[in-house]
Amino acid sequence: MENQVNFLVDTNIWLERLLDQEKSAEVQEFLNKVPADLIFISDFTLHSIGIIMSKFEKDVDYFRFIKDLFSNGRITQLGLEPLETGEVILNIKKLNLDYDDSYQYSVSKKFDLRIVTFDMDFRKSGIETYKPLEAISLLENKINK
Repeated sequence: MENQVNFLVDTNIWLERLLDQEKSAEVQEFLNKVPADLIFISDFTLHSIGIIMSKFEKDVDYFRFIKDLFSNGRITQLGLEPLETGEVILNIKKLNLDYDDSYQYSVSKKFDLRIVTFDMDFRKSGIETYKPLEAISLLENKINK
């Protein structure tokens, strides 16, 4: 489908909602308006959230999050094959990204996904990203074409 747009949701977006931070309502609006089959999460993000939630002693909330994503929400997890991490290393140097951001970027390129994030490091490196409300607008514009 020519007008379809798919989103890779970065770690900070999920954490914003899970930890009920300042932009939690914006994230919730994104999750309410964007169909689950257009939302993807990387394996790296999933495990990073687990580490952070564990530090906050929110293990039960993390497991509930996993169930919501994969049982109720039907979000798809994607990742890179071990040898594909060479591209991650190249992008760290080429685009001046940290490992996490470079991994997300590599997954987005591999699967042709738009990155939804609050992280400005991507934009500083010239990578097009979308905040949740921008992603909603992009999707609505694609649908209305």
